[in-house]
Amino acid sequence: MADTATEREAVLTAIERVAERMADEKDYLTDLDSAIGDADHGANMNRGFQAVLEKTDGMDDAEPADIVKTVGVTLISEVGGAAGPLYGGSFMSASAELADGLTPETTVAFAEAFLEKVQDRGDAPVGAKTMVDALTPAVHTYKKSIEQDDLEPVEALTKAVDAAERGVNFTTPIRALKGRASYLGWRSVGHQDPGATSTLFMLEAIQETAVSHLGDGDLEADATSPTVPDEEATPEAADGDGTEGSE
Repeated sequence: MADTATEREAVLTAIERVAERMADEKDYLTDLDSAIGDADHGANMNRGFQAVLEKTDGMDDAEPADIVKTVGVTLISEVGGAAGPLYGGSFMSASAELADGLTPETTVAFAEAFLEKVQDRGDAPVGAKTMVDALTPAVHTYKKSIEQDDLEPVEALTKAVDAAERGVNFTTPIRALKGRASYLGWRSVGHQDPGATSTLFMLEAIQETAVSHLGDGDLEADATSPTVPDEEATPEAADGDGTEGSE
């Protein structure tokens, strides 16, 4: 387990990376949102995380959980529309899971709590064309990579990002069932969801921070589980009683 100072530095660096990414992608997120929403998602997310940068500046002695809670409180007050309560409320609520620092166990608990709060507030299932479509596979992949596949957090995060990207791509051909985009009905088909996209950007910034602090060598990015047997190891392809693919 890293010491508190190292964890604090990682959290603050991640915030800086997220804020920078939101600034860089502001126009792109706005373009996505203008097709199926209010055309303000990019501006809102950029404004929110620039405010987060200001609020967390000087928190050099704070606990990681308190920094993350500040992120949530700030987003609630600064981000308009549904994004403020969804992102901000989830950061604020889930921050309690980091009270014992950043460990594989606490970060899994944080991810699960964050997803649960988003689902509670947004009442959106997977397949409704929302941020949940990126967040759910990312959280599930991270949890399984840690708890079942015994991967290090940095590699688990790398796989979670891949899962989130697949989720973002999934939103394009489906109809929106929640949020403002749902008012368009079938006209929402063919447009990538901006909330899922900004979720991916946040995860990518967090993963980049983890790599810079913990990464060592090449990381496997494919979210496909390493416990899934390949085609040659399936029972159908195996000789004898078909047990060769059960490792």
